[in-house]
Amino acid sequence: MRKKTYAVAALFAAAALTLSGCGSGESGGDNAVAEVSTGTGSDKAATVLDKPFEKPDLVLTDTQGKKYDLREATAGKPTLIYFGYTNCPDVCPLTMNNIAVAKKQLAQDKKLSQAQKDSLRIVFVTTDPERDTPAALGKWLKGIDSDVVGLTGSFDTIQAGARTLGISIEAPTKGKDGKVTSMHGTQVIAFSPKTDGGYVLYGEDATVDDYTKDLPALIKGARP
Repeated sequence: MRKKTYAVAALFAAAALTLSGCGSGESGGDNAVAEVSTGTGSDKAATVLDKPFEKPDLVLTDTQGKKYDLREATAGKPTLIYFGYTNCPDVCPLTMNNIAVAKKQLAQDKKLSQAQKDSLRIVFVTTDPERDTPAALGKWLKGIDSDVVGLTGSFDTIQAGARTLGISIEAPTKGKDGKVTSMHGTQVIAFSPKTDGGYVLYGEDATVDDYTKDLPALIKGARP
């Protein structure tokens, strides 16, 4: 299949990936920091990056209130990273539940060892750290998958980390109705256990079936 290479910013526009308030849509994106290859006419949810993202150098706080060094803790492990917030009414819980359901399906995969299945790391980084305390994150994630790593910390630190992945985040704002909205990119980035590079990107339209199909390959560091 013929491939076309795009800069990430261009791909985001072409694929209609948005800066989302989890219910409101507003286009956005950052400057290109990687290149991607996508097959013409492909209906695959995954976009494989020719030049993978470097894993963010983030040291945040987990749901137990302990320091969590993202690079150190996930080194050599297949890792999915998503930026969102617990008060999001739609996109964030849907995305996280899709991944959690797909992860449960791994129990039925006889081609993977238990060690391989257990190596998967799913990381949720809040874009609303003022409200998403370690306790709030822990309570929310418990209803999705208690094994998910929830991280919070300084907004500036989180925003800078997301930016290295081409993900835009804006500081939460309060509307006239008093509702607080956190505008953020909705991409999920998968990191290889072989290189620790973020080599696969998913948009908010990725389904349970998409993740279920791709996780076995991602766990091995293979192309989905």
